Amino acid sequence: MAITLREFTRDDIARLIEWVDSGGPDFFVRWAGAAFEYPLTDAQLEAHLAEAEGPEATRRIFAAVDEASGEVVGHVELSRIDRKNRSASISRLLVGDPAARGKGLGREIVSAVLDIAFGEMSLHRVDLYVLEFHVAALSMYKALGFKTEGHLVEARRAGGKYWNAYYMAMLQEEWLGRDSA
Repeated sequence: MAITLREFTRDDIARLIEWVDSGGPDFFVRWAGAAFEYPLTDAQLEAHLAEAEGPEATRRIFAAVDEASGEVVGHVELSRIDRKNRSASISRLLVGDPAARGKGLGREIVSAVLDIAFGEMSLHRVDLYVLEFHVAALSMYKALGFKTEGHLVEARRAGGKYWNAYYMAMLQEEWLGRDSA
């Protein structure tokens, strides 16, 4: 499936809430980390969306669109955008339809956001945190070329529990040079 990313808008809020909240509190923790409170609300997303507005925004929020059908199939963000150091973090990746998970769609979404980060935005570095129990995500990020730079013990608190996380990163030259390697 070919994916295009477009800017997330207020029109996308209801769909994202439905996707995230329908998975229950455990799924919510995997998606949101500590950034939001369960259940997700319009007000929380409105405030979050405000951080993506303006030329010096610290985040870009995307809806992932299936090019063939035009249907929104997922969500991803570039957060902690640091223009001086040309870096950002990938966060809140979500394949919306549970039946579509585990079929490579997440990889397509991440590839699309890396094309924006390293191409359009000319960032030097993109990093991410992934919770230790999310084995499929760890495998996907490694397959895309992310390198583990750290294992953080009880680094994220969510759902009243502390979770271990891996810190992973990739440089622009690694992403752009992947086809020639």
